[in-house]
Amino acid sequence: PRTPRNCQLLSVVVPMYNEAAGLNDLFQRLLPVLEALSVSFELICVDDGCTDDTVEMLRQWQAEGAPVTIVRLSRNFGKERALAAGLDRAVGEVVVPLDADLQDPPELIATLLAKWQEGYDMVVARRVSRPGDSQFKVQSARWFYRVMNRFSEIALPENAGDFRLMDRRVVDAIKALPERARFHKGLYAWIGYSTSYVDYERPARLRGVSKWSYWKLWNYALDGIFSFSTAPLRLWSYIGALTAFFGFFYAVYTIIRTLLLGIEVPGYASLLVLTLILNGFLLIGVGVIGEYIGRVFGEVKGRPLYLIDAIEQGPVNSLAAPESLPEKSVRAAAS
Repeated sequence: PRTPRNCQLLSVVVPMYNEAAGLNDLFQRLLPVLEALSVSFELICVDDGCTDDTVEMLRQWQAEGAPVTIVRLSRNFGKERALAAGLDRAVGEVVVPLDADLQDPPELIATLLAKWQEGYDMVVARRVSRPGDSQFKVQSARWFYRVMNRFSEIALPENAGDFRLMDRRVVDAIKALPERARFHKGLYAWIGYSTSYVDYERPARLRGVSKWSYWKLWNYALDGIFSFSTAPLRLWSYIGALTAFFGFFYAVYTIIRTLLLGIEVPGYASLLVLTLILNGFLLIGVGVIGEYIGRVFGEVKGRPLYLIDAIEQGPVNSLAAPESLPEKSVRAAAS
């Protein structure tokens, strides 16, 4: 049996990039949910280089007393690094990453917290339907999970995004991982720890449009595959060996045929096709190697994941006496 536990401070991390259209809807749903938990909480909103009124609206909510801390990055670093910035700043005993588009229903946080109180270190919200996504997007996501789970060293839970509740030691483990090509879905699975799942129906995006184009999703999928698997390198080794095998036997066949039947005029078309196919294989293999070398290049430079322009600290919504809150959260609220 797991030991029940109580939460003193809950941190909600929300990466934001031009979310002004739905920001009021988010806060009007999220704040009542958190206040009903009877738990002290903080909201870490990461400005990932917003160019609309997102920051100004966050400041308005902050001025009205909402426990919002605004972490402003120096430019747009992308969602994965913005999420890393929020996790680095969060000080709660439990942390919940949340999308700003309300496709992650805030009302589910109470269920996630109840599961954590049973003793689980990570409680994952798992989508059972995606009505706001096209059939192609749903099918391509299914293919991606199958490829990842077939070739990677970890088992990636299907239909599980960033929306989850993590214990402090899980967050500290994520923060300790040094890679700069961040693929948090893989990192969550890699660290392990006791995990429970809560299924939910994922609603369509309330306002605005998704920032994830198909090209960005493709590159994100490549990050996941190349960060957690060397199978592409092994695959092209097998393709090279198989090509050499057939080439050897074709050479033997050609020699024997020439000795028996004499020399024929070679076909230009077949020679051209064979050359193009083999060169295509070579270029694809070089491209796969280049993907890994590019990631190694990014790691050895040692640049930081992100740069912070400013932190506009908000209060912690405290329902407990200050001395009972975690020491780090008291210092953060006073800074």
